[in-house]
Amino acid sequence: MKILMVNKFLHPNGGSETYIFKLGEALVKLGHEVQYFGMEHEGRCVGNAVNAYTSDMDFHGGSKLSKLTYPIKTIYSTEARKKIKLVLDDFEPDVVHLNNFNYQLTPSVILEVVNWRKEKSRDCKIIFTAHDYQLLCPNHMFNNPQTHENCEKCVGGHFANCIKGRCIHGSAVKSVVGAMEAYFWKYKGTYKYIDKIICCSEFMKTKMDTNPVFAGKTIAMHNFITHADKEAATCGESTFYKSSSYNNAHEDKYVLYFGRYSWEKGIKTLIKACEKLPDINFIFAGSGEYAEEIEKLPNGKNVGFKTGEELDALIRNAEFTIYPSEWYENCPFSVMESQERLVPVVGANIGGIPELVEDGKTGRLFKSGDSKELADTIKNLWNNPEELGRYRENLKELRRLDADEYARELLTLLGEL
Repeated sequence: MKILMVNKFLHPNGGSETYIFKLGEALVKLGHEVQYFGMEHEGRCVGNAVNAYTSDMDFHGGSKLSKLTYPIKTIYSTEARKKIKLVLDDFEPDVVHLNNFNYQLTPSVILEVVNWRKEKSRDCKIIFTAHDYQLLCPNHMFNNPQTHENCEKCVGGHFANCIKGRCIHGSAVKSVVGAMEAYFWKYKGTYKYIDKIICCSEFMKTKMDTNPVFAGKTIAMHNFITHADKEAATCGESTFYKSSSYNNAHEDKYVLYFGRYSWEKGIKTLIKACEKLPDINFIFAGSGEYAEEIEKLPNGKNVGFKTGEELDALIRNAEFTIYPSEWYENCPFSVMESQERLVPVVGANIGGIPELVEDGKTGRLFKSGDSKELADTIKNLWNNPEELGRYRENLKELRRLDADEYARELLTLLGEL
């Protein structure tokens, strides 16, 4: 089978890129052909045989002239249609797998696939993995950045609410463009050509199903994860400190947060909880706007953004990790990465998090945004090693798909189509 992966970024940039790279590798291992279409960019690490890509769109830089044309290009890209046709003609895929495509590539690529398969009499299926809420909400998040409140006012196609709330970067101009884009493709009816929509959580599926165009086409499939060596989990023994460059600030046990330091991730709420718990040690591994506030905590240490073996050791040696998000998370890798290492998670009861953390069995849930309940939950778990031990034992039985298994499930789905 020939599969064309479509994603605006073809270099390491975030979760959707990790997804397409690892899924593509898994599909190739299973004997299928995979090529990629997206933007040209320094660092691009995957591609297609005819080297056809759209020009890079830098919304934060670029010339003044290019910025003037962006509002038109973000709604409809003739360049993307022309370039993807070159790939379609050469590769002749059986499946076009859409990922993040709005704004930089635009849904015009869907129209070209539809036109191409009609011209060539090809039964080429179009599937879409929803990594966020872009097709329902112009700012992707169901969250107003002005008020920091979760919002579903655009559900049902009422995209003018994006303009009223200045929901895209707090900018009236960007919000107008975002609403125009959403209205344009709604009235054009282009999304009806998508054959199947993969949602990375049941929660996301319920939201996508609010649109009658999508209802009946959605399927929930949690993200895959690279399996960790569960036997190497230290369950609280401080081997990390014996072998690392970090010194004496927290030689005893600690609670870990790793990820972005931003308001939608619930960092402000976590900082407030830390202030209520002066006898508990916290380590923060990441970066973002709240770094200075974290560094003021007498019982907290900011070790910065970590990956690889350093992050692995930080997770393994934590008593438990915290995931305090305040927006509609879907299937956060941070939660699964902790659980793979037999480390329980205290997670906010919001979005897809409760699908991953079984309260009272593999971790604990608390009311999102409630610093007092979070502090109480942390304190109770910190003082109850027996409970933590039960959670770790239960996590040994938890089984999530790796990329190879996920690829097989995807191929089964395609076979059904």
